[in-house]
This record gives sequence, structure tokens and C-alpha cells, in this order.
Amino acid sequence: MKKLLVVGAGFLQAFVIKKAKEMGYTVVAVDANPNAEGFAYADKYAVINIVDAQACLEYAKAEQIDGVLTAATDYGVLTASYIAQELNLPGLKYSVAKIVKNKYQTRKCLFDNNVDDAEQAYEVSENTDITELQEKLRYPVMVKPCDGSGSRGASRVDNADDLKAACDCAIGASITKRATIEAFVVGKEYGAETLVVDGKPYVLAVMRKWMTEPPYYAELGHAIPSDLTPEVEEKARKCVENAIKALGINFGSVNMDMLITPNGEVYIVDIGARMGGNLIGSHIINAGTGIDYMAAMICNAVGDPVDLTAKAKTAVATRLLAFDGGVVTTMPDMKELERKYGVVIEHHIKLGDTVNAYHTNLDGCGYIVAVENDVELAAVKAENVLSKVRSIVFS
Repeated sequence: MKKLLVVGAGFLQAFVIKKAKEMGYTVVAVDANPNAEGFAYADKYAVINIVDAQACLEYAKAEQIDGVLTAATDYGVLTASYIAQELNLPGLKYSVAKIVKNKYQTRKCLFDNNVDDAEQAYEVSENTDITELQEKLRYPVMVKPCDGSGSRGASRVDNADDLKAACDCAIGASITKRATIEAFVVGKEYGAETLVVDGKPYVLAVMRKWMTEPPYYAELGHAIPSDLTPEVEEKARKCVENAIKALGINFGSVNMDMLITPNGEVYIVDIGARMGGNLIGSHIINAGTGIDYMAAMICNAVGDPVDLTAKAKTAVATRLLAFDGGVVTTMPDMKELERKYGVVIEHHIKLGDTVNAYHTNLDGCGYIVAVENDVELAAVKAENVLSKVRSIVFS
């Protein structure tokens, strides 16, 4: 019975822990939160900050693990890679993990290798002379932290006068206190999920996405199949494969966000060397492609044979439980809503909770998953149930 270490044990990591247990593996987990949801499903756990790579390594050594992975969070990528390197386990090269973790270095690599249609980016820190830089830029631009996820600290800047405030916000949201400035692209956002096995990337799906309106850019839902033409989707898949090769990503899950313009230009805007969040790995890929993605990811991590065979697939759409903010006064009967409307609801909302207005993915309270023969019907179903939940929660 092989032992897997999952770096991070929050709401989204709990799905991976449960899956690995179902597959017969022993699972140990680490997280800084002593009340992390995933701890309830692990065989053993330790309260350790997942960005403390050395402390996590010592725990991994003591537990004599056979594999390590992180999922749905960028903060565990370096740690998982470091542990794999030090213990000679399957994993992403640590030197590559450090590049992918930095959005500017990633953007520069893609630009230098002509991977997509994007222009060059700039990196800034607290010591950068923003006054000098702001006159060089062609507006609008996007400013975002060089690390992190969930759209936190990201904003659009339309003129030079607003650049410094946006940079300060992005730098403040960055662990490394650095931000990147990129050209603003007018297009629709899509996601792509890939698993790299034995150095070969397998692009599992390109997903349609729904996003919040400016000034925030947070995800509201996903769907498979996408609404792209076959030609444009194939171009997007090639861009994903070329990005992975250019960056030297040799192993594991890769989640990408891209903007695609009406004339088919593809701009990769974010890359995470881990399974996508927002139920992408746990629900969306499985339903939309017929591939048991989490099982494949787990087997890959412990060096077992990986099965990417597509079984029964269908159209799937999700909606985040995103609200305007307030106190939860009434809890819906989620099981009854699931039964009545034929959806799956995964949530972490409780009576009396104070809910933030939805500005980043971190403000979400859960997800609604709808499956139908037609993707538009699935999207309508998910949106309908979301409206029902909203009307009850703050009634």
C-alpha cells in the first residue's frame, strides 16, 4: 500500500484526499489550518504551513512517502516539487517550478519562444520607478501579482495615473512582493487542463469560462465542451503543449488560463503547475471528458500506471456560489435542491456565516455542477439553481 503526501488539505484538496483513499492508498496531509477539511479524510496529518518546504520535507521523510502532489493552489507547488527532488520521487523539476511560480518569468519564457500571440511583459517591485515606466506603456494593461492565484490583486489599468495604485495592490498581494504588467487583451477567457506523464503533455480539455465584470476578473463558472470552433480550439491546445515544452514542465498537472480574441488569437494569461481549482479536477474534467483525471494524477504521483482512457462523457457546466455579501440568515436544503433539479452542490457555507462580496475566487462559497446532453442546457440549469440558493441564503 503506497503512501501519498497531499500538500494542502483545504476544501478543494479534500476531494483529492478522498479519491486517493478510495483507490486504496495511504494518505498523509499537511496544512497550516488545524481545521482544514481534508484532515478528516486523511490517514494522518500535520499542521504545517505548506510554503515551509523544509518542514514539509522533514514530515515527508518521517512518513516515508511514495509520492507527493499539491492541487488547486499555487502555494504548494514549490514545496511538492522540492520534496520530490529531495526524496527522488516523481515530480516537477524544482528549477522549473520556480520559473512557473513567477508569472513574469513564465511570460518572458513564452514570449521568447513565440508560444502564443502575447506581447512582452514587465516586472515591478517596491523599488521600481513607476513614474518612468508608466510613460512607456500602451494602455490599457493588466497588473497582477507575480505569484498567487484566485485573481487576488489583479486589476485593469486604463491610464498612467492609475498605474502606481494598481502596482501597489498587486505587490501587496504577492508573497515575493513583485508584480507583472501585461498588455490588456480584449477576448473571452478559457481554461485548459493538462496532465504530463513521462514528459509528454496530454491536454485533457479546453473549457469555456464565465467571468465577473471589471474591475475584478474572477471565475464564475466553467463548461465542457467549449464554444470555440474546432480550428481555434486546436490552436489553443497547441499553444498549451508548446508552453509546457518551452517551460520544461516534465511532470504532473498543469492548469492554464487563456484569452482568445474574436479573430482567434490566443494569449496565455496564467499557468499553474497543479490541478485546477473550482472543481475542475474533481468534477468537470471527469464529467466532460470521461477521463478519471484525479485517479490519473494520483497514480502519476506515486509512479503507478496512468489510465487516460475516456469513458462516458457528457456536457457539464458549473456555477460558483458567488454572492453580493452579507450574513447567511437561512440555509437552503442543499440535498433537496440536488434531488429536485438534478445537480451536485459542493459547498462550505453555514448558517450565520458572514460572506464577502464576490471579487476573487477566494470569496466563493461552493459550486453547482450540472450535467446535460447539451452544454447550454447544463449552463441554464446551474444558473437556475444558483438563483434559488441566492434567494434563500439572504432571505
